[in-house]
Amino acid sequence: MSRRRMLLGGIALSSLAVLPGCATTMGGGASGGTSMDYSAVIRRLLDVSTRRAFTSLTAQDGFWNSAVARVDMPTLFGKSTGAFKGVLASKPFREQLQRQLNRFAEDGARRAAPVVAEAVRNISIPDAYAVLRSDEPTAATTLLRSAMGPALVNAMIPQLQDTMSAADNPIVGQALAALSGVNVADAAKALALEADNAIWYQVGAEESKIRQDPASTNDPLLIGALKLL
Repeated sequence: MSRRRMLLGGIALSSLAVLPGCATTMGGGASGGTSMDYSAVIRRLLDVSTRRAFTSLTAQDGFWNSAVARVDMPTLFGKSTGAFKGVLASKPFREQLQRQLNRFAEDGARRAAPVVAEAVRNISIPDAYAVLRSDEPTAATTLLRSAMGPALVNAMIPQLQDTMSAADNPIVGQALAALSGVNVADAAKALALEADNAIWYQVGAEESKIRQDPASTNDPLLIGALKLL
């Protein structure tokens, strides 16, 4: 959880320090080599980070086994009066419910992946050099999340609603029955909000790993740029 708190601070709360006088494209060095397009570096960094994140999260039990992206129990299941009566008062039942919701989140991530990929290709990067030079190891993830806003939540809600309805899972059914006025659509929205946070935590974790070890990508552009900076 300490790792997750660190990523939350980095992704959701950080502001990027813009370095004055730093253009997106800068000279290659004292030898007068080819200039480097830092926007291209950011897009490559985000491309690799997001692909790694979605590969991990869409694997079997990907959310559940993640150190940073395990989906918490949506607040929906604890808001209503008397919500902790009956089955929801049972800790083992709540653990089963949480695990099932994490499995449903995998379908949400599959729907979210192409939406993120499209955003990476088209993202506007006002000061790529500042993002790369930021002390925040999830600066590029923060930039992408801010640019996308609620796009992932909106993409995942219908997919999660379809998945949950088709599954007709008895655990989820019992949980919804215990909550007055709550239906599958409500649960899908609540889960999409939790999955959205989890996805960004995982992307941020992947970005941080790449910054620490660019060679692990086997990508000459990332290795050269990140080592130089």
